[in-house]
Amino acid sequence: MSEGTMQRRAQRDQRAQRDHGARRRRRAFAGLAAVPAVLLAAGCSSDSGSGNSGDKARKSPSASASPSPTVQAAVYGKLPEPCSVVPEKTLKDLVPKGADSGKEGSSNDIATRASCSWDSLDDNGVDGSQFRWLNVSLLRFESDLARGEGDLLAQEYYEKQVRDAQAVDGAKGTKAEPLSGTGDVATAVRYDLKKKEGTFKQQTVVVRAENVVVTVDYNGAGLAGDKTPDAGDLMKDAQRAAEDAVAAVAAANKDGGSGAASGSPSASQGASDPASASASAAAKS
Repeated sequence: MSEGTMQRRAQRDQRAQRDHGARRRRRAFAGLAAVPAVLLAAGCSSDSGSGNSGDKARKSPSASASPSPTVQAAVYGKLPEPCSVVPEKTLKDLVPKGADSGKEGSSNDIATRASCSWDSLDDNGVDGSQFRWLNVSLLRFESDLARGEGDLLAQEYYEKQVRDAQAVDGAKGTKAEPLSGTGDVATAVRYDLKKKEGTFKQQTVVVRAENVVVTVDYNGAGLAGDKTPDAGDLMKDAQRAAEDAVAAVAAANKDGGSGAASGSPSASQGASDPASASASAAAKS
């Protein structure tokens, strides 16, 4: 074998060795590069599992459950018998000839709405006569999830009653003023109604006591030439009847007559409001 041939073979062997070494290094590097990728994948898998566990805990029913909505129960759960709310002594002063003439108004639910009226005609012959008419109405509101707390519903109705008392057709000299010492809030409304029989002095007292609204209408007139009664005296009598009625509501609920449980449907929901007591008074006069 010639010297040139031997030299070329040696060169090929050297190149082959270099190529083999290069391939071994590349495989080694590839293996090392794969290790971080595997570790990274494992780490991501571990983090993902931890996050899912936390999400499941946050989404569990026990973690997300909220208490059921409630509304404060109404204070008064019933009404007194309407014709007993004004004591006999008061009736004898306000309607002296009709203390026993109480007439209970119609109601489709006496636990939520009730009324009673009395009338008196003191006939003095040729000297004329004195007429008196008294009406007491009561409306009770239950607390209701959809409509709100009973005392707030009663307040809305109280304000409506006061407005209605000041808007009676034919009323002259209408005056309204707040009253203290009766219920939670009270208003007195007075006006005159002139009719062919004489001038009727109308007094209306509207009171809210917790979740109950009491409306007292009291009017008087001197007929057939008798003198017209004093409006101030009539108002004192009307306020006295209102105080008696509020006390009767409290007494009727003294032995556990609290309102229905929170969230119960309103006992007065859906029932129509009674006609304005002031309008009724004008019609009776």
